[in-house]
Amino acid sequence: MLYSRMGKTEPHWSNLHDAGRLDIAYECIVASLFLSHGLRRDVTFHAVLNGAPNPPMHLQINGKQLFDVRTDIDTWNTILKKALGGKAHPGVTTEKTSFEALLKAKAETNSVYVLEEGGKNAQTMDFDKEPLFVLGDHVGLPKNAERFALRFGEKISLGKTPYLAASCITVINYLLDQKEKNLEQ
Repeated sequence: MLYSRMGKTEPHWSNLHDAGRLDIAYECIVASLFLSHGLRRDVTFHAVLNGAPNPPMHLQINGKQLFDVRTDIDTWNTILKKALGGKAHPGVTTEKTSFEALLKAKAETNSVYVLEEGGKNAQTMDFDKEPLFVLGDHVGLPKNAERFALRFGEKISLGKTPYLAASCITVINYLLDQKEKNLEQ
C-alpha cells in the first residue's frame, strides 16, 4: 500500500510527474504487478492519493482482473486519467477511502508490514500468507500514518540505504518469490 502525499485525485494533468508525482504510483504499480512476460495475478496494489482537489482517494489495481495493459508510462497515464475521471478499466478501481480506514479494513485479513530503515531485517522474516506492505512516496510515510500503521503491524527493513518505493517493492517481491521456491523444494 502506497501512501501518496500529493497524488492528484482528478484527471486533469499533462503527465504523471506533474500530477502530484503519480509517476511514483505508476512505478510502484509496474514493480508490484508485472513480470517479464506476465502479471502477478495474486497481487493487489493499493495507493491512497492525498493530493488536490478531493483527497483521500483509494486507487486499487487487482492483478486477477487486470488486462489490456502494458508497462509503459503512456498506457498508465491514460488508465489513471480514466480511473480518476470515474471511467472503468478492468482491474482498476477508485473509491473515497482514507489511509486509516483502508489499513484498518485490510488488517482484518492481512498481516501488515511497514517498510522503514530501522525495522526488522526483511530477509530473515517469515511473512504470513497474506502480507500487506506499507510504504511512502518520495517524501516517505508521514509519522502519524506510520504510527497508525504500526498499531496493526510491525516495521521491516531492507537495510540502512533508503531505496525508491518501486525498488522496495521489487526487493520484497524477490524475497517472497525466493521463500515460495524454498517451500516448494
